[in-house]
Amino acid sequence: MMSMQIQLFLVDANCLYPCTIPISVDFLASSAFMETDTVAIIGPQSSGTAHILSHLANELQVPMLSFTALDPMLSPLQYPYFIQTAPSDLFQMIAVADIISFYGWREVVTIYSDDDHNRNGVTVLGDQLAERLCKITYKAVLPPDPTVTENDVRAELEKGVLALRLHTPDSKRKADFSARWNSLSNGTIGLNPYGLYAYDTVWMIARAVKMFLDQGNNVSFSNDTKLNNVGGGALNLEALSIFDGGKQLLSSVLQTNMNGLTGPIKFNPDRSLVHPSYDVINVLENGYRQIGYWSNYSGLSIVPPEELYAKPPNRSSSNQHLNSVIWPGGTSNKPRGWVFPNNGKQLRIGVPRRVGYRDFVEQVNGTDIVHGYCIDVFLAAIKLLPYAVPHKFVLFGNGHENPSYNELVNMVAADVFDAAVGDIAIVTNRTKIVDFTQPYIESGLVVVAPVRNMNSSPWAFLRPFTPLMWAVTGVFFLIVGVVVWILEHRINDEFRGSPRKQVMTILWFSFSTMFFAHRENTVSTLGRMVLIIWLFVVLIINSSYTASLTSILTVQQLSSPIRGIDSLIISNSPIGFQVGSFAENYMVEELNIPKSRLIKLGSPEEYASALETGRVAAVVDEQPYIDLFLSNHCKFSIRGQEFTKSGWGFAFPRDSPLAVDMSTALLTLSENGELQKIHNRWLSKRACQNSGAESDQLHLQSFWGLFLICGVSCVIALLIYLFFILRKFKRHSQQASEPSSHGSSSSARLQTFLTFADMKEDKSRSKSKRKRNNDLMNGGRNSNLPGMDPIC
Repeated sequence: MMSMQIQLFLVDANCLYPCTIPISVDFLASSAFMETDTVAIIGPQSSGTAHILSHLANELQVPMLSFTALDPMLSPLQYPYFIQTAPSDLFQMIAVADIISFYGWREVVTIYSDDDHNRNGVTVLGDQLAERLCKITYKAVLPPDPTVTENDVRAELEKGVLALRLHTPDSKRKADFSARWNSLSNGTIGLNPYGLYAYDTVWMIARAVKMFLDQGNNVSFSNDTKLNNVGGGALNLEALSIFDGGKQLLSSVLQTNMNGLTGPIKFNPDRSLVHPSYDVINVLENGYRQIGYWSNYSGLSIVPPEELYAKPPNRSSSNQHLNSVIWPGGTSNKPRGWVFPNNGKQLRIGVPRRVGYRDFVEQVNGTDIVHGYCIDVFLAAIKLLPYAVPHKFVLFGNGHENPSYNELVNMVAADVFDAAVGDIAIVTNRTKIVDFTQPYIESGLVVVAPVRNMNSSPWAFLRPFTPLMWAVTGVFFLIVGVVVWILEHRINDEFRGSPRKQVMTILWFSFSTMFFAHRENTVSTLGRMVLIIWLFVVLIINSSYTASLTSILTVQQLSSPIRGIDSLIISNSPIGFQVGSFAENYMVEELNIPKSRLIKLGSPEEYASALETGRVAAVVDEQPYIDLFLSNHCKFSIRGQEFTKSGWGFAFPRDSPLAVDMSTALLTLSENGELQKIHNRWLSKRACQNSGAESDQLHLQSFWGLFLICGVSCVIALLIYLFFILRKFKRHSQQASEPSSHGSSSSARLQTFLTFADMKEDKSRSKSKRKRNNDLMNGGRNSNLPGMDPIC
């Protein structure tokens, strides 16, 4: 039996630190060694070398396994014979991005050596950060300078650091191996996770070769005609041979399913190892401590990943946990990630120099000092930040009229100001160039107009209903009265009598139901049904009328030809707006109001004067201004509803971390009640006594359903009644018919029907009975006539 020697070629195995397998081979030695018949390669260390050797491995169809060349750009599509037997750096970059997101950092600086491996890793990191709304603001590239040693870099990075280490689950087999290793090396050579992956890689290829041979495959090689024609010179490429069983051996490697020192080993369809995971390490001055784990299955956790694999994966933010970290300086407080440089430079914060409504922002006695509602909110929020923000307020505007707020925001976008604080509305065109904080007050556009008192009208009792509502209600009273009379007058004496009496009965019965004072009893089932439904309608109408009239008589009512923004648009009257407000652009661009109708106003006094003299029919402005204006001017009122939804916020340059932190601070002020206290201190003024809202009249559309139900019930009752009365009339006609009456005219038959319908029920029945008796008697008398049979 022939013996066979399989060559397993290890390249650059001294990558391990501390080293586990002391073999070092460069590229030339690699190609020279491959001149012998080689079926697999373990190595190399660096991803750069792997990129080169992978082309050769592809050509020779020799599987190449590496546990250290973990460049995420080593794609299996480009390098089908290259296999990473440790988790790719792709997962390490995902773990780094998850940690950055976990601590709420939005901007990071990367420090890396300028080579392909590290550049590719940082590229992947940037993509992962972008998915988490983070970004790399600066890339610090270290040249591959031999004078910069590993110890130099380590000395800098170990001043407080979070690090990742490949996670290998604890097991008895792993503990036994570590004990044997320490015994063999006398404790002089340590063992890190890469050493464990190296051990598993050797076993992986050994199992694959055994599977390859057990399947009946033979180890054979053939010459590569492509390499023979190249002429490799010193490389001696023509001596290299193609491994004929390379595809089968590669398939055997990818089918690996075993438990190694590093845990379960199995490949996904994309050739990545299942369940890549890392230990999250907190590096200290005199050592390190583990604070948690990261796995591609469940993200960050304080529970070992192998305990989570039996549960459904949960990557939600609420399920991400790490233990506390000791940061530089021995503190457990999470670092901001950035601070303002302590170089004496202050943030230049633009503040509008207002002419009117100075309760919001006001310059104090011509100095650079400003105060007001908006300023107090900003100062209260900035006190809640976990870092100091040196700043100074810079007034913007000429002091003669309110400045343009669009220009103020543009100056923030142009870096003239580092921020803008004041009564700045958050509108679409501004959000395109700057970042706003969370709104600290609601602010939508409203219409304010002069109003007059309506309480002096002697006809106030008619105001709850519109004329149409009154008319329809009156008509339905008559309709219901007529319907009930039709249903009752044949069987109910109270609905009979002379025509004049019956008309009065109809009118009295109809309108007495309004007060539930009708004295006539209803006997028929259909009549009672109609009456019950109508009484329910009357109950609703009475209740609504009473409530509306009570409101009209007890709450002060204000009237104005302007009822809201819609009536203001179609009125063609001049409209006032505040200088510098976005209301001008909104009315021109969104509501298509001609600019010639718009009148500039500055102060509350100008508002009042323009409204009183008729210079403008109404003023369109933001709700906070109008609320402050109405607290001192009671002749005016808000008409209609707020027709835009907006708010005020502080403006910062795009992607400024201050915008996010200030938003958090404003939410805190809102939750703890401090924001409301500031509002009460500056903006809570005495409200006018006559500033009540106008009560709307009750329109037909609020009651048409009730009238419909009542009307339909009346029609149905009449149709049923007509059906029965026609049937009775037909029967009556057949019983009472005489030979002479067969040729009667239609008008005569109609008159007979109306007489029958008007006849009381018991009389019509007795008359029909008497007619039948007479017929029987006449039949008896004629029984002896010739040709007639007697009646038995």
